[in-house]
Amino acid sequence: MIAILVFVGVVLGLVLRRMPSEERLRFAQAIVDGLVFIKDSITKPPSGGEAFYTALKARTKWAFVTPAIVVAYVVVFSMLLVGSGSIGDPRTLIEWGSSIGTRTTNDEWWRLGTAMFVHVGLLHLIAEVAGLVQVGLLVERLVGRLAFAVVYVASGVLAGVWNLTLHPVSVQAGAAGAIFGIYGLLLATLVLGLAQRSSLTIPLKVLKGLWPGVAVFLVYNMLTEGAFSEAMQAGLVVGFTGGMLLAGRVISEKPPARRVAAVLAATVAIVVALAAPLRGFADVSGEVAKVKEREKRTAQTYDTAVDRFKAGRISAQELARLADRIVGELQYIQAQLVSLDNVPAEHWPMVEKACEYLKLRQDSWRLRAQGLRAGQARTLQEADVAEHTALVALASATAPIQQ
Repeated sequence: MIAILVFVGVVLGLVLRRMPSEERLRFAQAIVDGLVFIKDSITKPPSGGEAFYTALKARTKWAFVTPAIVVAYVVVFSMLLVGSGSIGDPRTLIEWGSSIGTRTTNDEWWRLGTAMFVHVGLLHLIAEVAGLVQVGLLVERLVGRLAFAVVYVASGVLAGVWNLTLHPVSVQAGAAGAIFGIYGLLLATLVLGLAQRSSLTIPLKVLKGLWPGVAVFLVYNMLTEGAFSEAMQAGLVVGFTGGMLLAGRVISEKPPARRVAAVLAATVAIVVALAAPLRGFADVSGEVAKVKEREKRTAQTYDTAVDRFKAGRISAQELARLADRIVGELQYIQAQLVSLDNVPAEHWPMVEKACEYLKLRQDSWRLRAQGLRAGQARTLQEADVAEHTALVALASATAPIQQ
């Protein structure tokens, strides 16, 4: 996405540079007019549906959930901007509540909800606000605040669980699944409204007026996620299914609270059923980080002992015994690493590299102990070579966090 924007910016700059000043001003004015048109299209009700909007206002005078969601988006994003860490860094996103399999499935299931309010950048925020505002304000007032909120949360959470199943080590941020759920809810109301014509049947002119915000949202997601990601498809299906269950007589009345409660209960049951097999994804990155920290502390301990040996305060035999103890510690760490359960497929190469390091490092410490006891310089040189090879393997035992 960034590369595309940079390319467009460079091309646009070259075009503007070749334009006469009068044409440049006209071009700039056209861009401003276009942005104002998009803003008005997203924030103002479409014309031609006055009777529909009058009936909609009589049903639900004010929409509260959609504005509250947008405010939450903006507040969290503002806090991200002023907080520590780069906003584009996946680790920063995780700190602020994004979802990733190795954290979410280890008793941090709340991330499925908080991830919907974390955005990876300003364009991401703008696209999701544009995609939600006008459709959300319309659908919320049509089906009621409670039904709208349940479908939004259910779609977002179920899309998040599905994404965990398919991409357990990818960082999930944003509410694309939840917004597609609202689109599914809108589609359900349209289908049900075909047989229930009334003043609350959504006019074609009103639907056409929704396209600018929807287009901004869809284009952004196509550029960043592809045509439709699995999570977006899941959100759309959940929203449509939930809408068909909730909005059976939506044109004549809002869904009753008992039906909304039944859909909520079914959603909770489905989430639990889907999430249960995902419990406890192994945090391989965390385990490898511990291995690296242990290597650092072990090297420091041994270097301190070497200084004492050079000063004549300990013998070569004592130094060799320290190397033996380190071998025992590494064997214990290796046993813990190979016993990890539920390791994501994407992290197996990291496990293999870490195990390669542990084997080579044990060999280096054994050679070092042997060389110290026998006073063999050649054996100590072999230990240095094995150590270097082990540290190279450890350095490559990394898995970039996918976003």
